[in-house]
Amino acid sequence: MQLKDYTKEFKYNWQLASPVMLGMLGHTFVSFVDNIMVGQLGTAQLAAVSLGNSFMFIAMSLGIGFSTAITPLIAEADTAEDFAKGKSVFKHGLFLCTVLGILLFSLILLAKPLMYLMEQPIEVVELAIPYLDLVAFSLIPLVVFQGIKQFSDGMSMTKAPMYATILANVINVGLNYVLIFGKFGFPELGIVGAAYGTLVSRLVMVAHLWFVLKGKEKSKAFVTNIKFFVLDKLMLKKLLSLGFPSAMQMFFEVAIFTAAIWLSGLLGKNAQAANQIALNLSSMAFMVAMGLSVAAMVRVGNQKGLKQYFELRRIAFSIFLFGVILAIGFAILFFLFNKELPKLYLDSDDIENAIDNKEVMAIASKLLLVAAIFQISDSIQVLVLGALRGLQDVKIPMVLVFVSYWIVGFPVSWFLGKEEAYGSFGIWLGLLAGLTTASVLLYIRFNYLTKRLILSSEK
Repeated sequence: MQLKDYTKEFKYNWQLASPVMLGMLGHTFVSFVDNIMVGQLGTAQLAAVSLGNSFMFIAMSLGIGFSTAITPLIAEADTAEDFAKGKSVFKHGLFLCTVLGILLFSLILLAKPLMYLMEQPIEVVELAIPYLDLVAFSLIPLVVFQGIKQFSDGMSMTKAPMYATILANVINVGLNYVLIFGKFGFPELGIVGAAYGTLVSRLVMVAHLWFVLKGKEKSKAFVTNIKFFVLDKLMLKKLLSLGFPSAMQMFFEVAIFTAAIWLSGLLGKNAQAANQIALNLSSMAFMVAMGLSVAAMVRVGNQKGLKQYFELRRIAFSIFLFGVILAIGFAILFFLFNKELPKLYLDSDDIENAIDNKEVMAIASKLLLVAAIFQISDSIQVLVLGALRGLQDVKIPMVLVFVSYWIVGFPVSWFLGKEEAYGSFGIWLGLLAGLTTASVLLYIRFNYLTKRLILSSEK
């Protein structure tokens, strides 16, 4: 097969993935804006947002990971023109996402006292708790939104969630500005103002997406006249069997990045603030790969429904190639501007915190060098995971992800991340080790499965 057999898919892959990318970037942009605005208040406030969001990241990983079970089932039903199955998947998926959102919110409230037991800077903990109270509640609309979004993506209607996210970001930026700094007569709430902005923007995001899908001919019948509490045990079981391993896959990855936040906290508030800057920047690059991962999930799910396994493999590899090219672009960006990008987050004119700010920027610039290197492996692992979800293969990948991050990656972060070793830089070397291992193991799994499907179809 020639290179053009893969590159000819780039245009359609981009059309399908770009709205998802923008939507995923929108979630990260909320955090980006929060970090930049909060960073103007000081490094302790930035570290507090980092600590509070570390709990949120874990909960979000479970909610978002679980919701991905909806997309391949919807894509398969859409290709087969099976309306009854599609509507059942959407209704049961939305029900489970709502329940999960409420459970995750409750768990975060119960977990808050753990902050005092984690040897984090006390100044940071006391700032983080009131911030976390409000942001935790926003989990409920966020997970509900993800359920509706995954349905929309599975129907190849990827623009609707994108517009909802853009609207939410506009609202978030405006509310952040007036509530963090107390503009136009509003009270000056500091980082709690950022939490209010996040909560309101996520409520608007859900309402807008629901309204748009109700108005679309293709989706109207799916999202209206739903008997929410009339449930089918078989469909619930199907979604849970796909959703739980998918949630755990994302949890294992997000948890190691969260562990990096906590390990950084052991090194002090400046190391934790620097970690937050590097994490936020690398997250934006990751969300581009996530957009392509959804495209891989949808297109592989479509081809699986048609039983066209040779095409499935060709399309998947075209997405992998596209993702690697984009990842190389981000790697170059981080290498070239590793000293300039951290300056976006801190006030260079702040004389009172000048020493702290200088230290934070120095640490963050070194972390971006590691982030540049792991862009490729990070992209490969999430793209292949998307393709495997499209094949509805989730249990073995869950094990492979656990091994990669927690048997390989975390021990490296733990031993090299101590102050007497490499500090923050060592923590991120562990992330690099975990991501690289995951990319290799998941690729081997996908390669094996698709070859087996092609051989079985030719018999």
